[in-house]
Amino acid sequence: MFLHSNAQDSASSVNETDSIKKTVLATYYHRKFEGHRTTSGARYRSKKLTAAHRTLPFGTLVTVTNPVNGKSVVVKVNDRGPFSKRLAIDLSERAAKQIGIYRKGIAKVNLSYTVE
Repeated sequence: MFLHSNAQDSASSVNETDSIKKTVLATYYHRKFEGHRTTSGARYRSKKLTAAHRTLPFGTLVTVTNPVNGKSVVVKVNDRGPFSKRLAIDLSERAAKQIGIYRKGIAKVNLSYTVE
């Protein structure tokens, strides 16, 4: 029994260490960017669940949660930005709508992701 409990504790601490959680300010892409190439080479599509982040590797999956209503969405990083120092992530239109921040301009969100 002691070994089983210890094994669980080790696995939990490894997962907690690898998983990063932050509260940041987010915005979303303007419609004028529809079809433009992102930094990764993919075309921006407002209906996809994608995002721009200044430093996370392309392909990183980020869970974005709106703390006001508890709604979450998982987005894939495929672009660089936003370029304002106070903003941490740019969401696609669909992602912003799913968590209820579309038309707000800027909103506080919780990010959770794992960097491998």
